[in-house]
Amino acid sequence: MPLPDLIPDAMLTRFRISDPTLIAETAIARIFKVRRRQGGVAALKHYWRGHMGNETAGRAVLEAWDGHGVVRVFDHDQAALLMEWLEGPSLGDLSRQGRDACAATELLSVACHLHRSPVTTSQPLPRLHAWFEGLLGLSFSADCAPQLRHDMQRAMRVATELMAKAVDMHPLHGDLHHDNIRASARGYVAFDAKGLFGDRAYELANAFRHPADQPDLVRDPRRILSLAEQWAGGFDVPRERLLGWAAAKCALSIAWRNGTVLRADPEADLLAVLLECSGAP
Repeated sequence: MPLPDLIPDAMLTRFRISDPTLIAETAIARIFKVRRRQGGVAALKHYWRGHMGNETAGRAVLEAWDGHGVVRVFDHDQAALLMEWLEGPSLGDLSRQGRDACAATELLSVACHLHRSPVTTSQPLPRLHAWFEGLLGLSFSADCAPQLRHDMQRAMRVATELMAKAVDMHPLHGDLHHDNIRASARGYVAFDAKGLFGDRAYELANAFRHPADQPDLVRDPRRILSLAEQWAGGFDVPRERLLGWAAAKCALSIAWRNGTVLRADPEADLLAVLLECSGAP
């Protein structure tokens, strides 16, 4: 599709940009490398449905952190974000190059940078417990494997207990993982935030599932336990809560992929490993 059909001329004028080059597409947006009229390049994330969907609160979180550990937001409207261009590589790239331990250390450093100082967002953030309604309301098809059903029910209990005992509540990036952190002139910074308010121990939960294209690596119990030890100590959260949230987030992603009724899922084996590492009953 020609670029003029992908990005409206009015948007180029609105953001004072030119020379768009399509870099990537996600389920909800297209990312362009563009040139700013005042000089230099930037990233334009164009949400083709006309709104940011579940990343609306993420924009507010990125702006609240104001470049401290996150990509700088230059401008936005309801359908687009103009941001600092991040040359890379991503931490996912480092891991795929055999530097997984280095990637884990850098990811921890970014998380600590984000949470070094409290921030206030320009709008209320979705509560973490509201996200987990998608898991807790899940039902199972008659042919769902008994082990998967059992593990999902275990994860439901874990999530319920974690939410009932949440005490360290903060604004969260909400989707902090290896491929949402890239190198810049300022060091590694995060982008593509979801924006949540909830238990600080949740912040690193999704990173256990990444890089998502390295299935053997992320399913290795030795790696999971090593990351838990490193991240819990460095991020100053209880190791048990961190591992519990990792299992709960895996189950939540399974629920989201399957809608309201679960039959099967490619991460069923990963969930089983995470639950075993967490010690969930």
